[in-house]
Amino acid sequence: MTHRLPRNRRSPGRARAAFRKWAAAQTLGPATVETGELILGELTANAVLAATGPGRRIEVRLTLDAAVLRIEVSDAGDGTPIIRSPRPLDEHGRGMAIVDALADEWGVTLRPGPGKTVWAALKVSGPDPLTAC
Repeated sequence: MTHRLPRNRRSPGRARAAFRKWAAAQTLGPATVETGELILGELTANAVLAATGPGRRIEVRLTLDAAVLRIEVSDAGDGTPIIRSPRPLDEHGRGMAIVDALADEWGVTLRPGPGKTVWAALKVSGPDPLTAC
């Protein structure tokens, strides 16, 4: 599934809603959906902040292949995300630490032209036990 979203503060919520709908069709279990939704929300929020200049739309791509959920968020911003160590009262800076803690793997791929794709991968071992009944 691929979604293109405008660069605005509502886009992370729209991305999460689209993910929930897509995940239900894939019969992903609740724990996978919860984790994937959190990762997608953080990556999309980062893209909203980073997407400057031409091509200011954000692209979200979700794939499920060989028991791996891959979440990709592309934007036209320069730079790459880093894991920060925010102070307790800082309003920003926790997103990539959350992604790093939850994803099995994550990285950044430069795109042709401006921007980058930040991706995260989650291993999926089938439906969660409570949904298999």
